[in-house]
Amino acid sequence: MATSLKKFMQQLSGKKAPGPSTSFTIFHVFYALQLLSKKPIGRNKLAEQLNVGDGAIRTIISRLREADLITASKAGCELTEKGKNIWRQFEEIFPREIDFGKSELNPNEYNYAFLVKNCGEKVGSGINQRDAAIIAGARKAFVMVYRNGRLRIESVVDDMEKQYPKTTKQMIEQLQPQENDAIVVASAESVLRAKRGAFAASWSLISA
Repeated sequence: MATSLKKFMQQLSGKKAPGPSTSFTIFHVFYALQLLSKKPIGRNKLAEQLNVGDGAIRTIISRLREADLITASKAGCELTEKGKNIWRQFEEIFPREIDFGKSELNPNEYNYAFLVKNCGEKVGSGINQRDAAIIAGARKAFVMVYRNGRLRIESVVDDMEKQYPKTTKQMIEQLQPQENDAIVVASAESVLRAKRGAFAASWSLISA
């Protein structure tokens, strides 16, 4: 399911030929679906939340309508049944996420974390995920894997709780990782950039 979702999202957000490259990313589509899963939202408010311009939000809404993921009217945009199904697929892969602001992990920037289900064996050194986050606008990023009842960063930190007790406790309580789950954390100068970076790193763990 994750593979088919990734392919679908790449087609949805990619360049349509002929035509210019898109000015938005898969993250913007993901975040739009997330916001619309809570309640209908007008175009201007959606653009504000996604931090995109008028042209980009028009294209995003157009793509979502063409894919039958949303309906759009003067009252706002809302998910169709197909859109709700796509969002449920995202929730199975990324069931929880948290904004934990400035913390002992990085006291000078905002931090955002995604729980990625059952993909710990794909993390490796974490360099690929870090690079994906930085390209997406984060300043820093790292990936933890939950194994044998504790969070660890491969070849760096064997037990996160010993080094960062307060933040690790918060992540375990709120994200509720299970064996072989990964937690991706990204830091940036704003919450939105941190979330975008954490999503990009998490998305890179999903099989193409």
